[in-house]
Amino acid sequence: MVFIGLAVVLLLGKLGVFQLIFSFFWPLLLLVPGLLLHVFYFNRRISAGALVPGGMFITYAVMFFFCNLFGWGSMSYLWPGFLLGIAIGLYELQLFERSRDRSIWMAAMVLGGISAGFFALTVLFKLGIYVIALILVIAGLSMIFRKRRLL
Repeated sequence: MVFIGLAVVLLLGKLGVFQLIFSFFWPLLLLVPGLLLHVFYFNRRISAGALVPGGMFITYAVMFFFCNLFGWGSMSYLWPGFLLGIAIGLYELQLFERSRDRSIWMAAMVLGGISAGFFALTVLFKLGIYVIALILVIAGLSMIFRKRRLL
């Protein structure tokens, strides 16, 4: 049975099955530690400081899964997510830390705001022509179909 199992593993490896699986699921290398850090914190095994890298790992893993699904060109839209990951981690720290330090909350909000601003600018620059075209179409249709007012 061991020889048959080894042969199956070798054949699957030679056919590229493991490479295909790893090329898609490698963000699990970030997601699993991020989830474990949260589990360990909520089971009271580690301090709340571990939530910062935990939140970052989970955010980055979601971004990388998205890129695996929709292509790595989408990273040109998602790059502000790297700042968002830090903001999420800091927000979790502030949310679950006993001291309730306002500076951590302020840093999380500032980084989150900067990230949201960069997301908006990225979408505007990448998709702005489509938004302008949509506005022009809506304006043209409203001019065509509006009711004429009698004087």
